[in-house]
Amino acid sequence: MTADLRNAKSFLFYQTEHPRPVLDRAEGIYMWDQDGNRFIDGSSGAMVCNIGHSNPHVLDAMRRQMEKSTFGYRLHFVTEASESLAAKMCEHAWPGMDRVFFVSGGSEAVESAMKLARQHAVATGQGSRWKVISRWPSYHGCTLGALAVTGYDALTDPFTPMMQVMPKVPAPTAWLDGLDPDDPATGAHYAAMLEAKIIEEGPETVLAFLVEPVGGASTGALVPPKGYMEAVREICTRHGVLLIHDEVMSGGGRLGTLYGGRNWNAAPDIMAVSKGFGAGYVPLGAIVARGDLVEAVLAKGGFLHGFTYAGNPLACAAGLAVIEEIERQGMMQNSLSTGALLKAELVKLMDRFPFIGDVRGMGMLLAFEIVADRKTRAPLAPTVKAFDRIVEAAYRRGLIVYSRRSRGGYSGDHILVAPPMITTPAQVGEIMERLTGALAEFAAETGLGGA
Repeated sequence: MTADLRNAKSFLFYQTEHPRPVLDRAEGIYMWDQDGNRFIDGSSGAMVCNIGHSNPHVLDAMRRQMEKSTFGYRLHFVTEASESLAAKMCEHAWPGMDRVFFVSGGSEAVESAMKLARQHAVATGQGSRWKVISRWPSYHGCTLGALAVTGYDALTDPFTPMMQVMPKVPAPTAWLDGLDPDDPATGAHYAAMLEAKIIEEGPETVLAFLVEPVGGASTGALVPPKGYMEAVREICTRHGVLLIHDEVMSGGGRLGTLYGGRNWNAAPDIMAVSKGFGAGYVPLGAIVARGDLVEAVLAKGGFLHGFTYAGNPLACAAGLAVIEEIERQGMMQNSLSTGALLKAELVKLMDRFPFIGDVRGMGMLLAFEIVADRKTRAPLAPTVKAFDRIVEAAYRRGLIVYSRRSRGGYSGDHILVAPPMITTPAQVGEIMERLTGALAEFAAETGLGGA
């Protein structure tokens, strides 16, 4: 029997003050509360539930694994589930990236990637390299190590005294800066900032450059300008700097490839993955690395790092089934085709709502930015709380979307629209109907036009 929690005291605390109903069940792209109200999961949770909810193949794989074992510590046993998932992940990676280390989530994956990079430097006589350059804005996780490379002031400022803050370079926000993202000169412009920072810091001290192939929560589905990723790869190679792709949000098939960075000819040395790889069924993440990097570390005594649940057989069985379903159902292809339809519908909203300044993204990782003035790109005053009000208006209509502030955390507003990769064209219509209603409500309340 399901407990009725609707009127019970809660012993939990989270980030939001908004009351939320009790989840009863979920299937496909829909979720129901205990009162029977249906919600469309228009953001896949936090861009996690890439294949939709309650997929029977994944649930069956989990049941089969639970009947065999639910835990096997990685230093005591090799498990079929972890070996099979690692092999499948390497199958989709770049040539030479053939070693996997499992973790439980995105923050752990990012920290693991940085620690592997550092241990490789020590193992190969490059102990002076320790600085990990990242971008501003960016988001790479909530632990102190991941926050040190995060460029999102609202989340990092309270903890700055507690961590070693790493160098930052500007993210390639071409639209905001009034530059053409399709012009190779734009990509070269932003990449040159990375090289300048490496030289400023001292190349012998720079360990790695950490980048999201397509930006996530901090930049709202920011797609790199033409030539940027390739230029970054060349700069890193020239200065002996490792390139780390944060694929926590861009991975998992949303961009038409299992690893989003494969859309560019700019192979990383290490990747951090999570979210869509467990697809919400279990906590799961990993790093995928070049074999020669790993071998150098192992030859010097092993990787001095680990988590209790790393390589958990139940999590790995679920992760393998997730990838199998992505492949079997052609979800990556659907993500591109239905994602293009969804993006076109979002662009149409600009005709009605003058406060939508930009629509961006790829596949099923899309966002639109809210502005006070489309010509100047000036943000709305933070006191308007556009990012929060639009999300709440959509929620009241049974649509879940995701929001953040796009200009470092204290100003700018964007809404991420990233439904599961199984979304159909008809369901795009459902999403747009509810989203349009939410935007009309926001327009009427603020007098910004388009009500």
